Amino acid sequence: MVAADDTEVVLTTRIPLPQNYNKEILLVTLNRPEKKNCFNTQLCHKLATIFHDAANEIQNYDTNPIHDDDDTDNDSEQKLVAIIITGAGRSFCAGADLSNPPNPLHQSMDLPHHLRWNPVHQMERVGVPIIGVLRGHVITGGFELALACDILLGDATTTFRDTHVKFGLAPCWGLSQKLSRRIGPGRAKIVSFSAQPVRATQAHEWGLLDELIKGDTESSSSTKKTKDGQTDNPVLDRAIELADAVASNNSLMVRRYKRAMVEGNGMEYRKGLQRERELGLAHYMEVVGDGQTFEEAKEFIADDGRSRSQSKL
Repeated sequence: MVAADDTEVVLTTRIPLPQNYNKEILLVTLNRPEKKNCFNTQLCHKLATIFHDAANEIQNYDTNPIHDDDDTDNDSEQKLVAIIITGAGRSFCAGADLSNPPNPLHQSMDLPHHLRWNPVHQMERVGVPIIGVLRGHVITGGFELALACDILLGDATTTFRDTHVKFGLAPCWGLSQKLSRRIGPGRAKIVSFSAQPVRATQAHEWGLLDELIKGDTESSSSTKKTKDGQTDNPVLDRAIELADAVASNNSLMVRRYKRAMVEGNGMEYRKGLQRERELGLAHYMEVVGDGQTFEEAKEFIADDGRSRSQSKL
């Protein structure tokens, strides 16, 4: 897939990873910089379609699971290991474009034909890690898009704000549930009831930003490749580096681990532990006796050449 032209409200690009060149990421860019990437109906539906198609592609991987070192032709069709979502210009997303917002009734409904056009629902179907690359405004609906990611990286300009109560709007993409799970119920209530901004440093201290990236992230409002193959956006470079580290591992297990985390986080603690055991049992019933999985672990442990910290046992 190649980048769309500049008239597209969302751009998509497949990027081969630097170290794991046979694997790739899907870079998704909200492309309304003149509107601070506020989403209208067109952007909302386009984003839902992109994640719907990506989720279906990844589900197909799990229908025909293969090992990462399999030399069959199917391996070339299982390249996607992560998705990165960001915004063009100086903001990630400042919420809904009130001149043409998505229908809030439709976005609040659980009927299948409405969920098809709900971007957050489609993001939640994706079986690989989604990394949010943030800068500038991350406001209300944009805040909810960010919380649909698995990992959030940002720079010093990143500012979160939930303005639902300021304007008498109800959240319908998960903010009332996800924020408290991420930063705790008390802090979530401060953020949402006060409608005050949360700056990057505080967001990082609270665990809202997983990493706060330092560097010159304000010098350019576009993303371009430099001579060394990196971009002029240190946050995006870190996201690609992180995706490359993910790609170095067993891709099938990464997807199954994400499933265990996501499903377990939606349950009471003991039920989550039970669900982990169920998924673990299903996995080991598949791989025990395959002649490969435990041999690879033995080789890793026995590799005297690899660096390791001194055991404290």
